[in-house]
Amino acid sequence: MKENNLKEQNTQDTFIKGSAWMTFGSITSRILGALYIIPWFIWMSPYGNIANALTARSYNIYSIFILISTAGIPGAVAKQVAKYNALNEYGVGRKLFHRGLVLMIVLGVASAAIMYFASPFLASNGSRSDPRQVAVMRSLSYAILLIPVLSIMRGYFQGYADMMPSAMSQFVEQFARVAWMLLTAYVIMQVQHGNFVDAVVQSNFAAAIGAIFGILILCWFLLSRRKKLNYLVENSENEIQVSTAALFKEIIEQAIPFIIIDAGIQLFYLVDQYTFHPMIASVVKASYNTIETWYALFALNANKLIMIIVSLASAMAVTAIPLLSAAHAKHDFAGISKQIGNTLDLFLFVMIPAAFGMAAIATPIYTIFYGFDQLGSNILYLSAFTSITLGMFTVLMAILQGLSENGLAIKYLVLGLIIKLIVQYPMIYVFKVFGPLVATNLGMFVIIFLALKHLEVVYDFNQGRTSRRFIGITGFSLIMFLIVLGVEKVLELFLSPASRLQAPIIVVVAVLVGGIFYAAAAIKSNLAQKILGDKIVPLLAKLHIKA
Repeated sequence: MKENNLKEQNTQDTFIKGSAWMTFGSITSRILGALYIIPWFIWMSPYGNIANALTARSYNIYSIFILISTAGIPGAVAKQVAKYNALNEYGVGRKLFHRGLVLMIVLGVASAAIMYFASPFLASNGSRSDPRQVAVMRSLSYAILLIPVLSIMRGYFQGYADMMPSAMSQFVEQFARVAWMLLTAYVIMQVQHGNFVDAVVQSNFAAAIGAIFGILILCWFLLSRRKKLNYLVENSENEIQVSTAALFKEIIEQAIPFIIIDAGIQLFYLVDQYTFHPMIASVVKASYNTIETWYALFALNANKLIMIIVSLASAMAVTAIPLLSAAHAKHDFAGISKQIGNTLDLFLFVMIPAAFGMAAIATPIYTIFYGFDQLGSNILYLSAFTSITLGMFTVLMAILQGLSENGLAIKYLVLGLIIKLIVQYPMIYVFKVFGPLVATNLGMFVIIFLALKHLEVVYDFNQGRTSRRFIGITGFSLIMFLIVLGVEKVLELFLSPASRLQAPIIVVVAVLVGGIFYAAAAIKSNLAQKILGDKIVPLLAKLHIKA
């Protein structure tokens, strides 16, 4: 994608292209991050779920530290670079990137040190501290030295609405990470017959290995694009002069809300991390390791799979911020309204059928990754529908950020968290292991409702159009869901969803049938053309598909 001035670009085309690249990066990295589980979980047997519980708790803390160490600066840099680029002030954007890079290095070192030394205090599940957790958390602290640099480099490219480097770096980072995880897990558990905690430590240290490769590929993109970037800087208006102190102030002012908002889903997970064990222990009698296994079922096992489709929302969210920011900088309210509608329409078009589809094949797909477990499959079923609320939250928060509505987004998030905290114990009491997911949905529903209402009132986006498309998408998705269930039931007459060898056949056939139906319904009803734009028409013609 060329780094042209955003005002010369068609925003819908830019959004579709950007979403395509970010979807590629997010989906491929998520798929790699899920596929490795199949051999990894087998090699870790019989400690697989306990190992996943250790990883889930460590990653929740790690994610918060990543947000602190990056301080929301990559997102803020993307937004501010897009703003200055829209004003033809590319030089200011580059200066902002250079100053932010220095800040990233300092924050990375400080945050890594804090996480390393604070791990003994953070390694708790709400009941007690676990020495094994300390070692796993510390192995992740090394990645925090590198992730901030990787993130701000991605933010710089995203500010140019150039999503391809970010997407490729995501893929390379994840590929290197997964390769290290599988290699070390195999050597420690299968060759050396060692301690499973050592294997988990190495699997988490893999985040640092991945970050190194991600940075290297982004450096290559910077070098390959240096002539184009230099040309844009040399031909800037150069009418805006911003001091280093002013740049830092601007970065920090934009970054603090990004930290809180970007941590939104993670904060919901932290509530589960520190409340689930003591709350469920007061409701049912079960051993310590049994409760840890239950926690792993929804906190990592199901979550890792649904995050494949939630990453669709994240890809769209990242693309939406610079485009909305550019429109906001030019006071293009018609453009803002249109972009909000385009963002939500595309999200619904992809996310809802993906979530319904995963719910329909919850049992065989869970078997493929973790072995047959009916409770785990049931949790994945509910988690699949939860992915819609998590994805919608991600997109709406990104839209509010792009429109500089950070304060309002934070208020909505805090209110949602308060509701989550209030209903957490009652939901666990009533629904047991499913309780945390129900509580998360209730909190998210409130945030989503308030955000949509605000966007409708203030920015006058065409909610009627989006609502009509939502009804059509949901209707097609529901029919697809029933078709997939029917196909699955027929196949189960000959194949077992509890078999790791036969479950993939059920999944592939059911997904193909369901996917073909949804695509055909969307095309025949003209829904696909309306949401994806005119560029889909030539593609349909090439594929000899008549609308």
